[in-house]
Amino acid sequence: MPIFTAPDGTRLAHHLRGDGEPLVVLPGGPMRASAYLGDLGGLAAHRRLVLLDLRDTGDSAVPADPATYRCDRQVDDVEALRAHLGLERIDVLGHSAGGSLAAPYAARHPGRVARLALITTALRPLGLRATAEDRLAAARLRREEPWFDTAYPALEAWLAGEGEYDPACTPFFYGRWNETVRAHADADDEQTNDEAADRYFTESAYDPDATRTALSELTAPVLVLAGGLDGGPRPDLARRAAAAFGPAEFAVQPGAGHYPWVDDPQWFVRRVAALFADAAPPSAR
Repeated sequence: MPIFTAPDGTRLAHHLRGDGEPLVVLPGGPMRASAYLGDLGGLAAHRRLVLLDLRDTGDSAVPADPATYRCDRQVDDVEALRAHLGLERIDVLGHSAGGSLAAPYAARHPGRVARLALITTALRPLGLRATAEDRLAAARLRREEPWFDTAYPALEAWLAGEGEYDPACTPFFYGRWNETVRAHADADDEQTNDEAADRYFTESAYDPDATRTALSELTAPVLVLAGGLDGGPRPDLARRAAAAFGPAEFAVQPGAGHYPWVDDPQWFVRRVAALFADAAPPSAR
């Protein structure tokens, strides 16, 4: 398990899967260990995945300053990883909350990003976030599912702040629900650092106008991929995120929820691999 040191001295881990040109992968959660990403549905057959464990998740160390859990503070960790890999530029994939780390990294270090894939992310650094009605509207698309009548009231109550999260809501985050998917979902609690997650999306971490200006000038190819059944973000919100970039592609994976590589690995890998096949690979220093 490779280790590198962040600028503040925190020792951070990353996991390598597959062969080929490296692809830096930033996990969501927020603050969920990268193990939940697996091999991204088989994407590791096309690229060497560099799966970062964010500070105090997975195999990465606890930082001295808890304020560094903020996503904008972790941009320096991504840059330190790039330097550790010895690459002039890196391809980056951010999933969910990981997109809210990938986008500020691209805004702050545009010359270091070769290609960028943002997977089911609303991009809070742009001032975009899924609303309760977004999530409920997406949930109503599932009304024919056998679990809907139990899950929907639980989702309504949770979104209204009337109680703790009910696991009955979890099927809404996936495009299909079976034992394999359930095992992926059940790992969430042990993989997520809840204390760090509460600090990750601090509102003072963002400057949406400045971030939009920087991203509009990014010349790297960008893919924004949404799940057709995802409520956070719904496809229309993800499309608004894509509009913040100069050269950006937007795609909707049919029948997918928040974890599209779990729902339809072949569709996901084919679409994401195409982005990274369209341009020259990153160059080593």
